[in-house]
Amino acid sequence: MQRPPMPSPSPEEVLRLKREHNPIKPTELLSKGLLLLIGSFIFAIGLEAFLVPNQIIDGGIVGVSIITSYLTETKLAIWLVLFNLPFIFFGYRQIGKTFAVVTLVAIMLMSGFTVLLHTIEPFTDDLLLSTVFGGFLLGAGIGLVIRAGGSLDGTEILAVSFTDRLPFSVGEIVMFFNIFILGTAGFVFSWDRAMYSLITYFVAFKTIDIVLEGLDQSKAAWIITTSPDDIGQAIMDRLGRGVTYLHGEGAYTGDGKKVVFTVISRLEETKLKDILDDYDEKAFLAIGNIHDVRGGQFKKKNIH
Repeated sequence: MQRPPMPSPSPEEVLRLKREHNPIKPTELLSKGLLLLIGSFIFAIGLEAFLVPNQIIDGGIVGVSIITSYLTETKLAIWLVLFNLPFIFFGYRQIGKTFAVVTLVAIMLMSGFTVLLHTIEPFTDDLLLSTVFGGFLLGAGIGLVIRAGGSLDGTEILAVSFTDRLPFSVGEIVMFFNIFILGTAGFVFSWDRAMYSLITYFVAFKTIDIVLEGLDQSKAAWIITTSPDDIGQAIMDRLGRGVTYLHGEGAYTGDGKKVVFTVISRLEETKLKDILDDYDEKAFLAIGNIHDVRGGQFKKKNIH
């Protein structure tokens, strides 16, 4: 007896299945794997070749692991794994399964590399060089792992978990946690090492931004002017950037306004201000940093 045909899924069901079962392409999987491998290796070099031999720490779970390893005279890799495991669980609940798996792989790779690199000679015993280059390598490693969809430190995951229960933002919780860790380094090692560790944390923090955003940071510009069409055309002609007109309304006068919106590089900011000076010196300009730009017509056109 022939079976009746299965009913076709509804469009809503198809969309739901796509959201829940979106397989990663092999090329994307390879790319993420390389980012994890390189990021974890760079991070381990920063620890074992610069920071740990000179008793300099970073903030977060890495700092706690270095202090614990020093006090117990045990391998750093053990504590890097043990202290991060609870945060992987938090990440699974707060962010998702993929994030937790990628983070676990990254931490295991990083811990394994610290074991392999533990016997190498420090690259330098100069504290300032160790601080700067160690922080740079840590930040570069963390940035690459974040781009792969994971994390090498559970501090921010913990902050996200507690931000709903405490009257503080994620950034404030992370800052408080790191101040406590860096202060502890002063008692365990020495206060000059704690101050060097603070520099390491700052260098790593800025390096993460560079890895994630790039050196050519994009900026969004909103312009309220009496000459929106002229300014919009000048931006397209002189900067080669696309322009979008947004329709607004003045709260005080109730008049309709045409808002010019565009995205530029930070090197083009001065030229944009020159355009406003040419057409409307009293134009209102608001500029903000953008972390990522995709799609649309952001790609710069040739200027003739």
